[in-house]
Amino acid sequence: MTWVTWENVGVDRMACAWLIRRYIDPAAEFFFVPVRAPSLPAGAEPFDLPGVRLTHRRGHATFHTMLREYQLKDPLLQRIARIVDEADVVQEVTVEPVAPGLDFICRGIRLTSTDDQTALDRGALIYDALYAQLAAETQ
Repeated sequence: MTWVTWENVGVDRMACAWLIRRYIDPAAEFFFVPVRAPSLPAGAEPFDLPGVRLTHRRGHATFHTMLREYQLKDPLLQRIARIVDEADVVQEVTVEPVAPGLDFICRGIRLTSTDDQTALDRGALIYDALYAQLAAETQ
């Protein structure tokens, strides 16, 4: 399936792309549109765009919405959702100390990547590592 989101990906869109490829659609292809694009590619599943099914809801980032929509109950993914929420959405209280660092690293990945696809590929390494570290902490 083709998935579409805004260009210049950041912490939430990198997390969503990682989630899509790892748990929802391993053969996913991603297409990037400019902010306020007049139209989206026909047949593509949009995410992290205003007004679509898979977007921010009730103060949570799109990653959190995807977990709910696809009924992914893994506690480690739930923890990553909290981290992404804190990194991407203004929070009244912070409880995940790694959130600012994750956002900082994802912004650096975007700056050092030649395009959004490269940024997603590099970001996937970060989310694989985050998942592995959280798994190691639970053992």
